[in-house]
Amino acid sequence: MKATFGAGCFWGIEASFMDLKGVLSTKVGYMGGNIDNPSYEQVCTNKTGHVEVVQLEYDPNVTSYKELLDYFWKIHDPTQKDRQGPDIGTQYKSIIFYHDEGQRKTAEKSRAELASSKKIQTEIKPAKKFWIAEDYHQKYLKRQS
Repeated sequence: MKATFGAGCFWGIEASFMDLKGVLSTKVGYMGGNIDNPSYEQVCTNKTGHVEVVQLEYDPNVTSYKELLDYFWKIHDPTQKDRQGPDIGTQYKSIIFYHDEGQRKTAEKSRAELASSKKIQTEIKPAKKFWIAEDYHQKYLKRQS
């Protein structure tokens, strides 16, 4: 199954999910915007509408979508709007792109539970076409260590 999350620079979120139990593969790329096949440079202009995301393939028999969401909330600050730490811009927003109705419902319930204690900026939207990022972005932090 697929899950797609945005939470700041895609290098960090990919590295966080990469070794999580049940995650079979990760790819970083762009989603949600209004141009086809965007480049990193285009996305960084804040004019494409795309967000830097990680798309996971995961085994639901090993880890549930709810467990992935619980982890997602822990690895970034969902109270920040259009940024994570020093990364500022709409491409760094906190967002969950759902792939089916079950994911949408689970994501909305999960966000609502978290919102009872803090103001959450995380958006929840239907997944659009995933545009894989350039090769040099894939597994970037793992290759640097």
